[in-house]
Amino acid sequence: MRVRLTALLPAMLAAGCATNPDKDPVQLRLNDLEARVARMERIVANEVQVSQNVDEMQGNLRELHGEIEELQHSNEALSKQQRDLYGDLDRRLSGAGAGTVGAAIAGAAGGGAAGAAAGADSGAGSNAPSPTEQAVYGQAFDALKAGSYSIAITGFKDFLKTYPNSSLADNAQYWLGEAYYVSHEYDSAAGAFRTVLKKWPDSRKAPDAMLKLGYTQLEQKQYPAARATLDEVTKKYPGTDSAKLAAERLRRIPAQPSQ
Repeated sequence: MRVRLTALLPAMLAAGCATNPDKDPVQLRLNDLEARVARMERIVANEVQVSQNVDEMQGNLRELHGEIEELQHSNEALSKQQRDLYGDLDRRLSGAGAGTVGAAIAGAAGGGAAGAAAGADSGAGSNAPSPTEQAVYGQAFDALKAGSYSIAITGFKDFLKTYPNSSLADNAQYWLGEAYYVSHEYDSAAGAFRTVLKKWPDSRKAPDAMLKLGYTQLEQKQYPAARATLDEVTKKYPGTDSAKLAAERLRRIPAQPSQ
């Protein structure tokens, strides 16, 4: 009987293992390891995804920084262009008032030849200009208003050559100087303004011509001469707009301007 039980014991154990495999220590250990590996794989996968997301975010940030830098450079370039433009306008139309193209043009009544003649300060003579004189003068004046300075220069020169004794001659000579001035032809501008003062010393354009001669000398860096000219404006034409502008410009000239 004992022999039979001994023979049956291995079979019973085998049957017990076959019917309860989950309680096998080795299998349980393997299952636990597999579960831990799976968890670790999920963690690693999540970390990889997070890392990829971080890399993508960093790439987006780099792109945004690049766009910001481009915008900053564009803004700086635009600001420089604006500063250059305003500086050029300030040089071309210095001292807003009676001595500038813009202010005097704004004071011209209406437009065209008749308007230009109506806005001119007559002082060269007592005779009214003829319709032909008004038309020729007005064409040159309109070109100046339109910014066609070379055409204006030619027009005023032709007018002065054809009508040297016109009551508009002093105005034509003055505006010729302005056309040269805004074209940066300072030697010619100075000569035109001096001609106004020499030929028409009593013209209503004389104060403006002397003022703009001083401005022209400043552009030429002839500072002592410019000081003397502007000072003469304040003394010779006290109380005028030209005298006020001359005094204001004198205060802006450095004591020892660089050459």
